[in-house]
Amino acid sequence: MKITAYFCLLLSLSLGAQEYKYKRNSEDSIPRQKKFMILDKDSAWVDEVKLDEVIILPKLNFKNRDEFRDYLILKRKTKKVWPYARLASERFEILNQRLENIKSKRKKRKYTLIIQKYVEEEFTEELKKLTKTEGQILVKLIHRQTGETTFDLVKDLRSGWRAFWYNTTASFFNISLKEEYQPSTVKEDFYIEDILQREFQSGSLNKQAPKTDIQFLELMDKWQKDSLLLPPSARRSFGRY
Repeated sequence: MKITAYFCLLLSLSLGAQEYKYKRNSEDSIPRQKKFMILDKDSAWVDEVKLDEVIILPKLNFKNRDEFRDYLILKRKTKKVWPYARLASERFEILNQRLENIKSKRKKRKYTLIIQKYVEEEFTEELKKLTKTEGQILVKLIHRQTGETTFDLVKDLRSGWRAFWYNTTASFFNISLKEEYQPSTVKEDFYIEDILQREFQSGSLNKQAPKTDIQFLELMDKWQKDSLLLPPSARRSFGRY
């Protein structure tokens, strides 16, 4: 009798252990949804953490030391004028939005003059300090950020005659207000784009999306292939960014 009771007890424990093991295996086979807590101003549990896309930019090859030096000079000038290009884009965007809500031509013209006067008073003295090269880079970047040349912007805000006069005056200083930003065909413009992309990633410059269509990785591939077409003697390894 005692043996029978003992056997029944062992059987019960064995079945219980198997059932527990089965439940554990079943639970372990069900994927558990992990959650992460974001710590900021507010804390909350989320199912996933989204990270910003990071593009690993390859090193640039320069054909000689002079080209590398010119790149560094271009980098300094581009970083200097970029804030003005961003600001011009923001002001132009605000102006267009406001003008869409103004029906009267007279009121539109009046509002445009107010914005024009504000911009001139705030930035004219600073822009006068720019060199010829910096001024031309700024014109290109304004086209990048607004989708319009500086000539057309002036033409829209003032008149065709005023735009012609501004362009003629600028030409005395080797600056064309009709200059477009063309990184796919102009190597200097590609270098400007490369500088912007690297500075955006490092956080040295505040990023702003361009109005023009720019496929930077395709541009990088194109210009790097062109560089590889140079004769070996021209591809100097010391000139690398």
